[in-house]
Amino acid sequence: MRNKRIRNGAILLVCCCLLLIGYPTVGESQDVQARQVVYLLDIDGTVNPALADYITKGIEKAEEKNAACVVIRMDTPGGVLTTTKSIIKEMINAKVPVVIYVAPSGSSATSAGALIAVCADVAAMAPGTNIGAAHPVSGGGQEIDSTMSDKIVNDITAYIRGIVAKKGRNPEWPEKAIRESVSITAQEALNLKVIDLIADSIPDLLEKLDGRKIEKEKREFVLKTKGATVERIVPGLRFKILDVIANPNIAYMLMMIGGLGIMMELYNPGLIFPGVAGGICLLLSFFALQVLPVNYVGILLIILAIILFILELKVQSFGLLSLGAIISLTLGSVMLFDSTEVAMQVSWSVIIPMVSAVSAFFIVLLGLVVKAWMKKPRTGQQGLVGEVGTALTDIDPEGKVAVHGEYWNARSEGRIPKGEKVRVIKVLDMEVSVTRHSGL
Repeated sequence: MRNKRIRNGAILLVCCCLLLIGYPTVGESQDVQARQVVYLLDIDGTVNPALADYITKGIEKAEEKNAACVVIRMDTPGGVLTTTKSIIKEMINAKVPVVIYVAPSGSSATSAGALIAVCADVAAMAPGTNIGAAHPVSGGGQEIDSTMSDKIVNDITAYIRGIVAKKGRNPEWPEKAIRESVSITAQEALNLKVIDLIADSIPDLLEKLDGRKIEKEKREFVLKTKGATVERIVPGLRFKILDVIANPNIAYMLMMIGGLGIMMELYNPGLIFPGVAGGICLLLSFFALQVLPVNYVGILLIILAIILFILELKVQSFGLLSLGAIISLTLGSVMLFDSTEVAMQVSWSVIIPMVSAVSAFFIVLLGLVVKAWMKKPRTGQQGLVGEVGTALTDIDPEGKVAVHGEYWNARSEGRIPKGEKVRVIKVLDMEVSVTRHSGL
């Protein structure tokens, strides 16, 4: 019996040891599982505020899930410089490693895309891709004037060199890409130490990333990506809408059209369509303004312009209020977005037609109001003055007349026989003063 107890105790001890050796702790299991998830985001188009919003939310989700890293697959012709800086700042301050992967073959990281790629924690490219041509241009692709260009080039060069050097890559080439618009292939980029590796596909990329050490904010990450689960963050409806309307010109036009629609509905209640369309356009413009650098002085000037137009309809200022409204509307349109970048400002080719259309709308409306003021009243007691009727009885000096199909008590200074035509000269309470109608 004693030997049996010893044998059972030994078996139990061995089982406990095997359990302790064979299985990690609960915390370790969760950490390994979390470190085997990689989030994949896609940049396929211009770099704009909507894209920055998408990347920010993707990185935040990866941080919440304690992912191994975030891979941003890129194919872009470039975009807005301020948005580019915003994305780079988000990548640098992310609590998870961020990998930029220029792919698939045939893709490119041009202009703003090149700057984003070289500032990533890991920069990778697929065969048959290229990177470069990062010289700043205006929103329409034209060269910026020399003085402003020098300022922008010097600023962005210093900004990028500092980040690239910290990442341990070649800081000379990004400067050439900015100043001389040079562009290179994936293999050339690897040889010049512009990027860290070349990968054929996402699985190949994850295999080559596995075991790589990355330092971020005095913290070291060891990537565990081999065989990791890839979860793609698909852009939602919010991103798709923002991607279309995040253009300052589109947001501005939506705001102006929305304002016109609401005003038409207020002046003509019951039309329905202008009010509904205007409300939708205004809501879409407000949605876009969430990610655009709005100057609230510009918005206040536009609101002031609308108030002045409305006052012009109520007060006879001989056009002074309308002139002030047009000036205020123009200045507000120019100042609407707080950015020195041409790409983030409303184009004059959009401002002039929109200001002209809004001004014409209110001026035409003003003309109709003035015309209505000057027009003889057609309804009510005042509308009876000057109208011709028929004497229903002899009027001497009182009697009854029919005017506009209505019977009225009438008074006349002279006798008017029954059946004669009369003309109303005055209305007092429920009685009209009439005179014999000469027929002229």
